[in-house]
Amino acid sequence: MFEVLTLNKIAACGLDRLDKTLFAVTDEVKNPDGIILRSFKMHDMELPENLKGIARAGAGTNNIPIDKCSEKGIVVFNTPGANANAVAELTLAGLLLASRKITDAIEWAKTLKGEGDNVGALVEKGKSAYAGPELLGKKLGVVGLGAIGAKVANLALALGMDVIGYDPYISVDAAWGLSAKVKKCNDLKVLAANCDYISMHMPLNDGTRGIVNDELFECMEKGTRLLNFSRGELVDTAALKKAIENGTIASYVVDFPCEETIGMENVINIPHLGASTPESEDNCAVMAADELSAFLKYGNIKNSVNYPNIEADLDSKFRVTIAHQNIPNMLNTFSSIFANDNINITNMLSKSKKDNAYTIIDVDTVPAGLEAELAAVEGVCKVRIIEA
Repeated sequence: MFEVLTLNKIAACGLDRLDKTLFAVTDEVKNPDGIILRSFKMHDMELPENLKGIARAGAGTNNIPIDKCSEKGIVVFNTPGANANAVAELTLAGLLLASRKITDAIEWAKTLKGEGDNVGALVEKGKSAYAGPELLGKKLGVVGLGAIGAKVANLALALGMDVIGYDPYISVDAAWGLSAKVKKCNDLKVLAANCDYISMHMPLNDGTRGIVNDELFECMEKGTRLLNFSRGELVDTAALKKAIENGTIASYVVDFPCEETIGMENVINIPHLGASTPESEDNCAVMAADELSAFLKYGNIKNSVNYPNIEADLDSKFRVTIAHQNIPNMLNTFSSIFANDNINITNMLSKSKKDNAYTIIDVDTVPAGLEAELAAVEGVCKVRIIEA
């Protein structure tokens, strides 16, 4: 029986995917095999010794200590694409909010309360202060063409926008879903210089933090409208303030408000509503549960942020999985151990992702002491023996 700890409320349709004969799901277990969470911050949490996998019901994993998990051989999953439609739809609303001064106009209309029969005349007199451009024919730059960015690009095309995409790491799956009408750009500065609107859809990491900065703002034309439905830290807020003050940025729509952006002129702060739809929460919960189930039951990995995707049918009696550092001679070392113990390997598969690697070895027998012998190899983070 696998014990799974929930750190947030997870949609029942997701938890129901975990076979009750194999999984005990609770919010109280002390030493779980797996964890499912949404926004719970794990950085100050001591990782349980028995923990094997963490599934984040959402795309971002900034609330999980990825490096610490990798050191312990704990596989961290996310759910890319599960909330893509929800975020893309809100981004579409963001384009309109950035253009038409809708929020300011609504707030102004509230001030007319009590004007009685004069309201109609006052509306006609004051509405010109809230005029804004249409989207038709304007150029939109989409930075990041993953599941969300590709949807945004395609939706913008349907609105008659001219779309330019930038993503040096675009996946094959994303490329298949992207319209051929999206123009490719290989230089972020060139994109910034040629777009009326720019929408950010990239992960936050050391390479992207503050990527929208003074240098990039200097490339933009006056009156550019910027949207950020990825992570607030992608944009340098001090540089943003200057860009708004000098007219470079006409409007900034952000789904991640912070102390600096709240109250800043021409900034529309949306309280992280990107994935706040019942459909999105259900999709994320189902995907997270399925990923964790396949991993705990069979050792297969799909949609991990720290280990490679690797899957194989389990046809032998036992499966040995090894999470290890991506360093030379590891496979030779593992093979030698199995050979010395007279164990016949029926299937072996190994893949790497940056500094981490994961190896699956299927066998018909597992002698006592094999797990400890493999775990003692320098560079090995975690060993599991799974019985079919």
